[in-house]
Amino acid sequence: MKYDDIIYLLPLLSVGVGAVVLMLLSPIKRFGIGKLAVVTIFFLGFALFFNALNYGVLYSVYPYKDLLSSMLIEDTFSGYFTTIILAGGVITVLVGTHYFEKSKMLRGELFSLLLFSVFGMLLLVQSSELFTSFIALEIASISLYVMIGFQKNDLKRVEGSFRYLVLGSLAGVVMLLGITLIYARTGSTNLLAIGHYINAHPDENMLLVITGGTLIMITFLFKISAFPFQNWSMDVYDGAPLPVTAFMASTFKVAIFGFMLRIILVDFQQFKPLLNHILIYITILTLLYGSFLAIFQTSIKRMLAASSIVHTGYLLIAFVSIGSIGEASATSIIFYLIAYFLSSMGAFGMLSYIASDDHVRVTYEDFRGFSHIRPYMAAMMGIFMLSLAGIPSTIGFIGKFYIFVGAIETGNTILAVVGILATFVSVYYYFKLIALMYFYPSSEMTNVPPLKGLPPLIIGLMAIAVIWGGIGNSIISYFPGVDFLIDTAKLAFESLFIH
Repeated sequence: MKYDDIIYLLPLLSVGVGAVVLMLLSPIKRFGIGKLAVVTIFFLGFALFFNALNYGVLYSVYPYKDLLSSMLIEDTFSGYFTTIILAGGVITVLVGTHYFEKSKMLRGELFSLLLFSVFGMLLLVQSSELFTSFIALEIASISLYVMIGFQKNDLKRVEGSFRYLVLGSLAGVVMLLGITLIYARTGSTNLLAIGHYINAHPDENMLLVITGGTLIMITFLFKISAFPFQNWSMDVYDGAPLPVTAFMASTFKVAIFGFMLRIILVDFQQFKPLLNHILIYITILTLLYGSFLAIFQTSIKRMLAASSIVHTGYLLIAFVSIGSIGEASATSIIFYLIAYFLSSMGAFGMLSYIASDDHVRVTYEDFRGFSHIRPYMAAMMGIFMLSLAGIPSTIGFIGKFYIFVGAIETGNTILAVVGILATFVSVYYYFKLIALMYFYPSSEMTNVPPLKGLPPLIIGLMAIAVIWGGIGNSIISYFPGVDFLIDTAKLAFESLFIH
């Protein structure tokens, strides 16, 4: 038995074991929300520790290759995304505990579901085989269906859960059909084997592979809310409890993009020029339609949900650029995912802290003069808005800069122009909130809790990280910047081609 291999699997195993343990502890009354949150953090922290052991190392192994039939791959790439997903789980628990405690109908089982969902996401970014990725996607999705509708007496929650369940199940069927078509042509569902088959048979008819790959891409485009598969996201995000919305909009999206990036770079790179023609239109329409939706929202939660569609469009710009400058584009995607993760998680986290009482409406009007009531909260919210808008001195600006430069270098200038236009439009709906907070008289908002406990501290640290990622050593030469993130992203890209 290879004992070294178990070290690579420990992050995944600890999350899986933690989910089962929490499921058993949840019915015991003396374990309240606070204690279950601590147990959840323990298992996630344990997983983060063992994942960090390989930080900065270029590696790629198939743990227990014969036993698991090479269905899992542990490399620098999966390690990078594993870190983000685990961090997303930790932040969701830390920031959301206040919300869970205030919402009487939320129970401890939610933490078990959260870990099952994290387990599915980890399995997805570590999958080197298509059926494994399908199972991983379903594990993550089924947990989310339940988490969205957990408050079964709330019709909005139930409707969002049911809608996501029906459409998500249809997307799963489409993915299964795509996998079947690829297997019919190549005789394998292993990503590496499929890539080798395609390279070894350049003159064969690959219609089944292209059709199957397109169907799989449709499933993932649905999951990331790209046009024309985005309509579900507004109602589902709006219906879900705020911490769950934050988890879906940031962490789940990171996991999906992680697997999409692997499958494009390892498996379908040869067909990328063909797929690009479709992706270019999808990207433009995603940016335009997402911007259109975001402008007309009156609820901050729905505005953030709509803007997440726009951010999907930015990431798709880098996907289109992968063919010509693979390393630079893949690195820009990985970096932008970090920038978006910090900014959106912080914004949704702050919103969930403010709206911990379900009777508080969180609209633009609710934030009139908010800086006069809660100046520190307004400052943190403002920083996240600036980063999401891509304003200089924030990590969001650096992320967008890499993506737009990559698009121009690869000749996709039109995508860069549309992306920049979408950025200008986004200034309106992000700055609208900032203006209302700082330049209007205070409104009645008596239920806003003061800064107290761990959630505001975590949100504050994320706000500092957003600024640090944007300024870094660009202003103060001896101040450490985010170069290590870029270097790690490049290392993650290189690990995909070791085999």
